[in-house]
Amino acid sequence: QVHLVASGGGLVQAGDSLRLSCATSGRTFSTYIMGWFRQAPGKEREFVAAVSRNGGTTYYEDSVKGRFTVSRDNARNTVYLEMNSLKPEDTAVYYCAANSYSWDAAFRTNLYAYWGQGTQVTVSS
Repeated sequence: QVHLVASGGGLVQAGDSLRLSCATSGRTFSTYIMGWFRQAPGKEREFVAAVSRNGGTTYYEDSVKGRFTVSRDNARNTVYLEMNSLKPEDTAVYYCAANSYSWDAAFRTNLYAYWGQGTQVTVSS
């Protein structure tokens, strides 16, 4: 099993930056595509970003392109999400997740087998 622990969320103002981290257990971190998802109150969980197994390829939801950067450090079993120019609509609980299936479906929530507990990001106007 893979255990994921997300951290780094907080309360910030529009235009500020945050860096989220997701630490994992075990020795199989590098075998997983890692994704970030978010869920706002009353909304479905949605895809935010994903990074390939070796960190060489990334994919982003359109609304965060140019503002968010996903990366990973396989030596530390950690994935990151750097969020810049935050907007109020970015407010949500952010979850990291592990996907062993396919890069072509990296945006699909239901293909991620392991999930972290989530960390709250709140962006004020």
